[in-house]
Amino acid sequence: MSSAPSLPGDDSRTSPAVSPAGYKRSWLYDLIGFFLEGGIQLWIHLTGKRIAKSDASWLTCALGKRGPIGTGIYERIARDEHLEIVAPRDAGLIPDFNALRGPGFDPDGIHPAIRHFYEHAAQYHLEVWTEVSLRGRFFLWLLVEFISRRMDQLNFPISSLEVAKGMTSVVVQLIEPKSNRLVYTGWLRRLKSSGAVIYAGLYSTVKVPGEPNPCVKVTFPCNGSANVYLRPVAHTDGSFGLESSGCGWGSAGFYRLASSGDSHLRVRYVRTLCEVFHVYVDDENVLRVDHTVSFLGMTIIRLHYKMSLIVEDDAKECETSATTAADFAH
Repeated sequence: MSSAPSLPGDDSRTSPAVSPAGYKRSWLYDLIGFFLEGGIQLWIHLTGKRIAKSDASWLTCALGKRGPIGTGIYERIARDEHLEIVAPRDAGLIPDFNALRGPGFDPDGIHPAIRHFYEHAAQYHLEVWTEVSLRGRFFLWLLVEFISRRMDQLNFPISSLEVAKGMTSVVVQLIEPKSNRLVYTGWLRRLKSSGAVIYAGLYSTVKVPGEPNPCVKVTFPCNGSANVYLRPVAHTDGSFGLESSGCGWGSAGFYRLASSGDSHLRVRYVRTLCEVFHVYVDDENVLRVDHTVSFLGMTIIRLHYKMSLIVEDDAKECETSATTAADFAH
């Protein structure tokens, strides 16, 4: 077994644990995982729409391949698309929060601390707490144990002990070398206890056909990709919401994608899978997020984040470790 690769600013590199994707499992475990993953792919191809990439640019994204995703996904995308990986100390998930402005969303009404986090997420340290519902525990266990651990992606913490040691947070940018154009923003979050990848996502803003305002688009490469389109919400108290609950195809929500030839995608819209984020500043001036995932109207997992600006000593360490993209090499 080999250690998980190091990443700029990712202090999980000091953990002796290895990624769960590296664990050897029994033939029965592999067989169950193979059929579950194969069943998802069959479901997408049988029930999803076949869409030409040229007809739906809002859906196009980097697709993962069968097998482990892990921390190497950014390196693979950069290699395949001839991009350069950089990790600026002040990189943000949304470089300009005003990109979300629309007829139903005014970013000027959002608390400045929230805007600063989205525009400079790399400057923040995350603490996380988790709660899994009793009814949703088996569903989440099935997903994580037989699919997520195999591909080292979307390893939702089932036990609160898994997040007891904390979570790492690394923001990287994939840019076009000649033009210096930002193509993708990657946000990698891992469990410090095991090195397992909770989220290896790609963030951007995009106009979705059925939404009046631009949405936050989050792509999770897997065997294909899972795209989440989140509608921005401005609350009267200055807090910020992101909601994936949509009313049908072409609106905010969860879309599962698979390749269907060089120029087409198979896309399944999953109306019953919803995510809600509530980002706010509490009475003690602390930045927090409540994150809820529900399926079929049933709450599966709740996550709570506390975001704090990295102190100067930690920031210098992150800056030093981000000086080269070679840290991404396996």
